[in-house]
Amino acid sequence: MADSSSPASPSAATPTTSGDVRTWRTGTLVYTGGGLAVLFCWLLAGDFSWSIKERSVIWVVQLMLKKFEASDTIVGTLIGGLPHAMTFLLTPIVSYMSDRHRGRWGRRIPYLAVTTPFASLAILGLAFSPEIGIRLHAMLGTGSPGLNDSTLIVFGVFWTVFEVASVIANTVFFALINDVVPQAVLGRFYGLFRSLGLAVAVAFNFWLFGKVETYYAWIFISVGGLYALGFAALCLKVREGAYPPPPPSAATGPTAVFAAIRTYARECFTNPYYIWVYASVALSWMALMTISLFNLLFAKQVGLDFDAYGKCLALTYVISFTLSYFVGVLVDRFHPLRLALITMALYGTGTCVGGLLITDRQSFAIMLVICGVLGGLWQTAAASLTMRLLPQAKYAQYESARALVTSLGMMLVGPVLGWVMDLTNHAYRFTYLTAAGLSVLALASGLVTYAHFRRLGGTAHYVAPE
Repeated sequence: MADSSSPASPSAATPTTSGDVRTWRTGTLVYTGGGLAVLFCWLLAGDFSWSIKERSVIWVVQLMLKKFEASDTIVGTLIGGLPHAMTFLLTPIVSYMSDRHRGRWGRRIPYLAVTTPFASLAILGLAFSPEIGIRLHAMLGTGSPGLNDSTLIVFGVFWTVFEVASVIANTVFFALINDVVPQAVLGRFYGLFRSLGLAVAVAFNFWLFGKVETYYAWIFISVGGLYALGFAALCLKVREGAYPPPPPSAATGPTAVFAAIRTYARECFTNPYYIWVYASVALSWMALMTISLFNLLFAKQVGLDFDAYGKCLALTYVISFTLSYFVGVLVDRFHPLRLALITMALYGTGTCVGGLLITDRQSFAIMLVICGVLGGLWQTAAASLTMRLLPQAKYAQYESARALVTSLGMMLVGPVLGWVMDLTNHAYRFTYLTAAGLSVLALASGLVTYAHFRRLGGTAHYVAPE
């Protein structure tokens, strides 16, 4: 069980023993083994909903955009640019407010409770975008931009609402995990987290991917309902501990806003070490995004049908599923920074080989699985990375600065890469070579981060600078 009545204290790096009972502590929360298992179950219920959204919506959206004749530039902008533009704008505000919020339901849960209905309703709106687009086209009459464009406008509106709600929820969801899960078991938790997400991905890609174009509306409706149920359960069952009072602010009104911006910028962006942390993570995500953004269109180009593509992804996720928990154990043993560097080096090698060797559907399928597994290994290894490197008391704030840098890079990569694909007559193999180049940059900045990390105490005595 968890007890939040004890005085505030820092998260324990290792489990402790109270009498004959082994316990784990984070802040004012103390867990027995049974309490930790219950916590994991409710957090994983939220993760299940989050995974369904992440593993299905993006692919259905990509196919629907192409169905209504969206250009690669529009695909890159809506899927690659818009979500990260929202992250860039919203995460600093949400994280700053969340870190300093104190209320009956905690500092994270209220944000999840408010955004969940909006995300679910927006997913339902995506399901009915074609029907609404037809009505909009008819209503506009001669002023209509056309049926396809009317549908794309409706789709874009619901997609924007969905991304706003999703960005806010993602920001506080992972901050909640950092607040309530002891650091000593973060690697194993994220191993389970990845395993569950991969299991969802296997099921979706093996049984449903080939039917997306026919049953997209039912897929959206199901995802929206499950997302609402999963996060409602998490909000009702997970309890946050007590937090120290937020730092006082003497400023009020507009002055307080500018003071908050100055404080945020000073704390998050004046230490060179954190700049390197942000850069290494951002470049790694950019490397992963460059092939995933157009992989489905690349598959179609080389003659791999959607059903076969889904089966390849399912195989990728099965392999990753079998490895994820063991990678999580290695993370707890050797530190996520070390594992992230190794897995990014492997991913960079794989994407370079893919960019040089993919010529037909067979070679594409092989490299899709290899690069997917290697990218998944990095995601599992790095899942708890910033939780181990950034200050605990203001984790959401510093993590939002990391997300801001990542989003700035990714919202540029999507539209620019889409524009390049249009100019090169859809030469999708270059996405793999771009990923390899970004991997080299990510590895270089990661090695600089590691050098700083060792000077700050390394795995045994590290203390995050503030």
